[in-house]
Amino acid sequence: MARALIVVDVQNDFCEGGSLAVAGGANVAFRIGELLHQWHEAEPGDRHYDYVVATRDHHIDPGDHFSREPDFVHSWPPHCVAGTDGVSFHPNLDPQPFDAIFDKGEYAAAYSGFEGKSHEGGHPLADWLRAKGVTAVDVCGIATDYCVRATALDAHEAGFTTTVLTPLTAGVAEASTDQALLDLRTAGVSLT
Repeated sequence: MARALIVVDVQNDFCEGGSLAVAGGANVAFRIGELLHQWHEAEPGDRHYDYVVATRDHHIDPGDHFSREPDFVHSWPPHCVAGTDGVSFHPNLDPQPFDAIFDKGEYAAAYSGFEGKSHEGGHPLADWLRAKGVTAVDVCGIATDYCVRATALDAHEAGFTTTVLTPLTAGVAEASTDQALLDLRTAGVSLT
C-alpha cells in the first residue's frame, strides 16, 4: 500500500518565458520544489510519499499537435521539443529527486502521463507504479486543464486512489480549468 506523487510537465516551455507559457507556472514549480525538498529531507519512514515520479512532454515529431496557426485546443505552437531547453524541468523545481521520469508525446499528441514510458526500461507509468506496490497517487503540475486532468483521470481509471493537489497546479484558462475540475470531481478524483 504505497503512495506516489506524480509531478506533471513542470517544464521550461510551460512556465513564464517558455513557448507555451501558463501563467503561474514558475510559481507552481517553486511550490512543488518546496514539497520535494521536504520529502527529500525527511527520514524514509516519515515521508508522505513512497515514490516521486515526473512526466515530461518530449516531442520529436508529434504531427498535427504542432501548428503554425494553432487553435489552442487540439493544436499548439511547437513546445517541449527534444534536445531544446524548453523540454527541461523548470529550475524552480529543485531538488528533482525523481524515482523515474516518463516521457510522452514523441510522435503524437499525448496529454496523460500514463501515455509515457520510463527512461529506464521503457515501462508505462501504470505498470511501473503497480510494480512498486503503489495504490494511491497525488497529482500536481501543469496544466490543470490538459495534462494534469488527463493524468489524474487515467490514474483513477487505472484503479489508483487519485487526488489532485490543486494549489500545486496552474491552468491555461479559467473556463477550461473550471471544467477540468468539474470533470475530475464527477469522475471520483479527490481535489485538495
